Amino acid sequence: MKTFKALGALLAYPTQELIEALPDLYAAIVEDALVPRPQRDELKPLLHWMSGQDLLDLEEQYVELFDRGRATSLHLFEHVHGESRDRGQAMVDLKQLYQSAGLQLAPHELPDFLPAILEYLSFRPLPEVNDMIGDFAHILRSVGAQLRKRRSGYAAVLAAVLAAAGEAQFDEASAQPVAEKSMDEEWAEEPVIFGPAAAPACGKPTTPLR
Repeated sequence: MKTFKALGALLAYPTQELIEALPDLYAAIVEDALVPRPQRDELKPLLHWMSGQDLLDLEEQYVELFDRGRATSLHLFEHVHGESRDRGQAMVDLKQLYQSAGLQLAPHELPDFLPAILEYLSFRPLPEVNDMIGDFAHILRSVGAQLRKRRSGYAAVLAAVLAAAGEAQFDEASAQPVAEKSMDEEWAEEPVIFGPAAAPACGKPTTPLR
Protein backbone atom coordinates (compact mmCIF):
# COMPACT_ATOMS: atom_id res chain seq x y z
CA MET A 1 0.00 0.00 0.00
CA LYS A 2 1.61 3.21 -1.20
CA THR A 3 -0.62 5.41 0.91
CA PHE A 4 1.16 4.95 4.22
CA LYS A 5 4.62 5.34 2.71
CA ALA A 6 3.46 8.53 0.97
CA LEU A 7 1.95 9.94 4.16
CA GLY A 8 5.13 9.08 6.03
CA ALA A 9 7.18 10.89 3.40
CA LEU A 10 5.08 14.03 3.91
CA LEU A 11 6.06 13.96 7.58
CA ALA A 12 9.77 13.43 6.90
CA TYR A 13 12.42 16.13 7.10
CA PRO A 14 11.99 18.25 3.97
CA THR A 15 14.41 17.88 1.08
CA GLN A 16 14.40 19.07 -2.51
CA GLU A 17 13.66 15.49 -3.59
CA LEU A 18 10.59 15.47 -1.37
CA ILE A 19 9.32 18.75 -2.81
CA GLU A 20 9.74 17.45 -6.35
CA ALA A 21 7.92 14.22 -5.44
CA LEU A 22 4.83 15.91 -3.95
CA PRO A 23 2.60 15.38 -7.03
CA ASP A 24 3.56 11.70 -7.17
CA LEU A 25 2.91 11.25 -3.46
CA TYR A 26 -0.56 12.74 -3.78
CA ALA A 27 -1.26 10.62 -6.86
CA ALA A 28 -0.33 7.47 -4.91
CA ILE A 29 -2.72 8.43 -2.12
CA VAL A 30 -5.53 9.00 -4.63
CA GLU A 31 -4.78 5.73 -6.44
CA ASP A 32 -4.97 3.58 -3.30
CA ALA A 33 -8.27 5.24 -2.28
CA LEU A 34 -7.68 4.42 1.38
CA VAL A 35 -7.92 8.06 2.45
CA PRO A 36 -11.48 9.40 2.09
CA ARG A 37 -12.05 12.40 -0.15
CA PRO A 38 -12.48 14.97 2.66
CA GLN A 39 -9.10 14.09 4.18
CA ARG A 40 -7.45 14.01 0.75
CA ASP A 41 -8.74 17.50 0.07
CA GLU A 42 -7.29 18.67 3.39
CA LEU A 43 -3.85 17.59 2.20
CA LYS A 44 -3.87 19.90 -0.81
CA PRO A 45 -3.19 23.19 1.05
CA LEU A 46 -0.21 21.56 2.75
CA LEU A 47 1.23 20.37 -0.56
CA HIS A 48 0.75 23.78 -2.16
CA TRP A 49 2.38 25.45 0.84
CA MET A 50 5.35 23.09 0.84
CA SER A 51 5.93 23.48 -2.88
CA GLY A 52 5.93 27.28 -2.56
CA GLN A 53 8.37 27.50 0.37
CA ASP A 54 12.07 28.20 0.20
CA LEU A 55 13.71 24.94 1.27
CA LEU A 56 15.74 26.54 4.06
CA ASP A 57 12.61 28.17 5.48
CA LEU A 58 10.76 24.86 5.24
CA GLU A 59 13.56 23.06 7.09
CA GLU A 60 13.61 25.70 9.81
CA GLN A 61 9.86 25.54 10.30
CA TYR A 62 9.92 21.74 10.37
CA VAL A 63 12.57 21.68 13.12
CA GLU A 64 10.71 24.33 15.11
CA LEU A 65 7.48 22.37 14.87
CA PHE A 66 8.60 18.79 15.43
CA ASP A 67 11.94 18.96 17.24
CA ARG A 68 11.43 21.72 19.81
CA GLY A 69 8.85 20.14 22.06
CA ARG A 70 7.24 16.92 23.08
CA ALA A 71 3.63 17.82 22.25
CA THR A 72 4.20 17.56 18.49
CA SER A 73 7.08 15.08 18.45
CA LEU A 74 6.88 12.45 15.72
CA HIS A 75 8.81 9.98 17.89
CA LEU A 76 5.89 8.05 19.36
CA PHE A 77 7.67 6.40 22.27
CA GLU A 78 8.63 9.84 23.55
CA HIS A 79 4.97 10.46 24.28
CA VAL A 80 4.80 7.37 26.47
CA HIS A 81 8.25 6.62 27.84
CA GLY A 82 9.82 10.06 27.71
CA GLU A 83 13.57 9.62 28.17
CA SER A 84 13.24 6.63 30.52
CA ARG A 85 15.17 3.40 30.03
CA ASP A 86 11.94 1.66 29.01
CA ARG A 87 12.10 3.56 25.74
CA GLY A 88 15.41 1.91 24.87
CA GLN A 89 14.03 -1.61 25.12
CA ALA A 90 10.93 -0.60 23.20
CA MET A 91 13.20 0.73 20.44
CA VAL A 92 15.09 -2.57 20.27
CA ASP A 93 11.86 -4.56 20.02
CA LEU A 94 10.47 -2.34 17.29
CA LYS A 95 13.72 -2.44 15.31
CA GLN A 96 13.64 -6.24 15.44
CA LEU A 97 10.09 -6.15 14.12
CA TYR A 98 11.27 -4.08 11.15
CA GLN A 99 14.19 -6.39 10.50
CA SER A 100 11.93 -9.43 10.49
CA ALA A 101 10.02 -7.76 7.67
CA GLY A 102 13.19 -6.83 5.76
CA LEU A 103 12.97 -3.10 6.46
CA GLN A 104 16.28 -1.33 7.05
CA LEU A 105 16.19 2.04 8.79
CA ALA A 106 18.08 4.99 7.39
CA PRO A 107 21.22 6.01 9.28
CA HIS A 108 20.40 7.84 12.52
CA GLU A 109 16.67 7.14 12.08
CA LEU A 110 14.99 5.95 15.27
CA PRO A 111 12.46 3.08 15.06
CA ASP A 112 9.66 5.05 16.73
CA PHE A 113 9.82 7.88 14.16
CA LEU A 114 6.34 8.01 12.64
CA PRO A 115 7.51 8.10 8.98
CA ALA A 116 9.53 4.90 9.63
CA ILE A 117 6.51 3.22 11.20
CA LEU A 118 4.33 4.21 8.26
CA GLU A 119 6.88 2.88 5.78
CA TYR A 120 6.87 -0.45 7.62
CA LEU A 121 3.07 -0.51 7.54
CA SER A 122 3.08 0.10 3.78
CA PHE A 123 4.34 -3.48 3.37
CA ARG A 124 1.86 -5.11 5.76
CA PRO A 125 -1.67 -6.46 5.19
CA LEU A 126 -4.40 -3.90 5.78
CA PRO A 127 -5.95 -5.67 8.82
CA GLU A 128 -2.54 -5.64 10.51
CA VAL A 129 -2.07 -1.99 9.57
CA ASN A 130 -5.41 -1.04 11.06
CA ASP A 131 -4.65 -2.94 14.27
CA MET A 132 -1.25 -1.32 14.69
CA ILE A 133 -2.47 2.21 13.99
CA GLY A 134 -5.33 1.56 16.37
CA ASP A 135 -2.73 0.84 19.07
CA PHE A 136 -1.28 4.34 18.87
CA ALA A 137 -4.22 6.28 17.42
CA HIS A 138 -4.65 8.22 20.69
CA ILE A 139 -1.12 9.60 20.23
CA LEU A 140 -1.84 10.61 16.62
CA ARG A 141 -5.01 12.37 17.73
CA SER A 142 -3.16 14.31 20.42
CA VAL A 143 -0.32 15.32 18.08
CA GLY A 144 -2.77 16.15 15.31
CA ALA A 145 -4.84 18.30 17.64
CA GLN A 146 -1.73 20.17 18.75
CA LEU A 147 -0.75 20.76 15.13
CA ARG A 148 -4.22 22.04 14.30
CA LYS A 149 -4.12 24.30 17.35
CA ARG A 150 -0.92 25.79 15.93
CA ARG A 151 -2.58 26.21 12.52
CA SER A 152 -0.12 23.79 10.90
CA GLY A 153 -1.03 22.12 7.63
CA TYR A 154 0.78 19.01 8.82
CA ALA A 155 -2.32 18.23 10.90
CA ALA A 156 -3.93 17.04 7.66
CA VAL A 157 -1.38 14.22 7.37
CA LEU A 158 -2.25 12.89 10.82
CA ALA A 159 -5.93 13.13 9.92
CA ALA A 160 -5.29 11.17 6.71
CA VAL A 161 -3.44 8.40 8.57
CA LEU A 162 -6.29 8.04 11.03
CA ALA A 163 -8.91 8.08 8.28
CA ALA A 164 -7.06 5.47 6.21
CA ALA A 165 -7.12 3.13 9.22
CA GLY A 166 -10.77 3.82 10.00
CA GLU A 167 -9.93 5.65 13.22
CA ALA A 168 -11.76 8.59 14.78
CA GLN A 169 -10.60 12.08 13.93
CA PHE A 170 -9.49 14.89 16.26
CA ASP A 171 -10.23 18.55 16.70
CA GLU A 172 -8.36 21.45 18.21
CA ALA A 173 -10.28 21.17 21.47
CA SER A 174 -8.88 17.68 22.06
CA ALA A 175 -5.25 18.89 22.22
CA GLN A 176 -3.64 17.60 25.40
CA PRO A 177 -2.58 20.37 27.84
CA VAL A 178 0.94 18.98 28.14
CA ALA A 179 2.19 21.93 30.17
CA GLU A 180 -0.27 21.02 32.93
CA LYS A 181 0.00 17.24 32.73
CA SER A 182 2.72 15.15 31.15
CA MET A 183 1.88 12.63 28.48
CA ASP A 184 3.36 9.89 30.67
CA GLU A 185 0.69 10.66 33.27
CA GLU A 186 -2.01 11.21 30.66
CA TRP A 187 -1.69 7.69 29.29
CA ALA A 188 -0.32 5.88 32.35
CA GLU A 189 -3.47 3.76 32.56
CA GLU A 190 -3.80 3.23 28.82
CA PRO A 191 -1.20 0.59 27.89
CA VAL A 192 -0.88 -0.02 24.20
CA ILE A 193 0.44 -3.04 22.34
CA PHE A 194 2.58 -1.59 19.60
CA GLY A 195 2.72 -4.12 16.80
CA PRO A 196 0.75 -6.77 14.97
CA ALA A 197 0.43 -8.96 18.06
CA ALA A 198 -2.24 -6.57 19.30
CA ALA A 199 -4.38 -9.02 17.33
CA PRO A 200 -3.60 -12.41 18.95
CA ALA A 201 -4.02 -14.30 15.70
CA CYS A 202 -1.05 -12.54 14.14
CA GLY A 203 1.44 -14.33 16.37
CA LYS A 204 4.11 -11.62 16.18
CA PRO A 205 6.30 -10.26 19.02
CA THR A 206 4.90 -7.31 20.92
CA THR A 207 6.31 -4.00 22.01
CA PRO A 208 4.15 -2.37 24.68
CA LEU A 209 3.56 1.36 24.56
CA ARG A 210 3.08 2.02 28.24
